[in-house]
Amino acid sequence: MRGSEFTELKAFAAIVEEGSFVRAAARLRLSPPALSQSIRQLETRVGVRLLNRTTRSVATTAAGETLFRRLGVAFGELEEAVAEVQAARDSPAGSLRINVPRVAAMRFIAPILGDFQRVYPDVALTVIVDDLLTDIVEGRFDAGIRLGERLEKDMVAVKLSDDLQMAAVAAPAYLEGRAIPRHPQDLHQHRCINFQWPGGGNIYRWEFSRGKRSLEIGVKGSLTVNDTELMLNAALEGAGVAYMIDYQVQPWIEKGRLVRFLEAWSPGFPGFYLYHPSRRLVPPALRAFIDFVRSRRG
Repeated sequence: MRGSEFTELKAFAAIVEEGSFVRAAARLRLSPPALSQSIRQLETRVGVRLLNRTTRSVATTAAGETLFRRLGVAFGELEEAVAEVQAARDSPAGSLRINVPRVAAMRFIAPILGDFQRVYPDVALTVIVDDLLTDIVEGRFDAGIRLGERLEKDMVAVKLSDDLQMAAVAAPAYLEGRAIPRHPQDLHQHRCINFQWPGGGNIYRWEFSRGKRSLEIGVKGSLTVNDTELMLNAALEGAGVAYMIDYQVQPWIEKGRLVRFLEAWSPGFPGFYLYHPSRRLVPPALRAFIDFVRSRRG
């Protein structure tokens, strides 16, 4: 394979991963016209259209999707071969792509970004905040962070937190003159802040359990959000009852800004894990990142 052909394939893969010619061009440090020319040359060489393009979007054709899947395997093997060579270096280097939901990004990633860059300046780190549970293999990510119950199969997982628990909370101002819920069904008498799964998904039904009893509640309220930080702010402002992971609201409970209830009904579940595809050799940059996050997770 000539160097130009490899460059064209890398350009094609970057466009599919980024979902945009402009973002792919920035990532590859090319001009958009130069990137478009590379794709035209690739499509001419293979004899089929690989991408459907409009002024606002880009998507793979059936042939393009097949090529992208095969390239993912081939590029993965090439990156592993390069990683084996890099393993002999004194300092980790190279690119590293991480996929992480927003709640985990704020807890585990945001606090360490500056220090990580100072300690490992030769690691080009890309963090994609994504609440859609993207498959990290298909998305060509090196690693991700997920709750234990949502881990993808056949992954190497490193535990980052203890088990977690949900917490029903409301501001004292909201609860004034209202009866505090003693049973999940009592929530039907309250304004609750609904959560919609990202990407236009379903409204989350609040899950409760006590002993062998479990139930889901479709709560009612005039406010629906798809971001937990927004839900927290709304609860603090007295908009209604919120149902969130306990560590997100604990500081505000301790300050008296929120009141917790239904604790006996609030289920526990596995905490956060950093996970990555199983490989014979973990790239030095990924190993350094894993060790760094684990050392700073407190």
